[in-house]
Amino acid sequence: MEWKASHILVKERALAEQLLSKIRQGARFEALARDFSTCPSKSKGGDLGWFGPGKMVPAFETAVRKLGVGAVSPVVATQFGFHIIKLTAKR
Repeated sequence: MEWKASHILVKERALAEQLLSKIRQGARFEALARDFSTCPSKSKGGDLGWFGPGKMVPAFETAVRKLGVGAVSPVVATQFGFHIIKLTAKR
């Protein structure tokens, strides 16, 4: 199984929770990624491209495995900060 996902990475949990709330209220994930994410993927709206098992840190991969295509995760903490993940495809 491979997944295609986008994410928003920030340093503070409170900011991640605020952004997640905005997404749930209809804000565009890609626009928020461009404006707030600290990851270089922000220039592509948070798009991380395709990846397989073992390519992401365990907490990130676990969250991705639980998502359906088009779904957005709750806030996920890793050593890099706090992520909001959107699964865009799987194959």
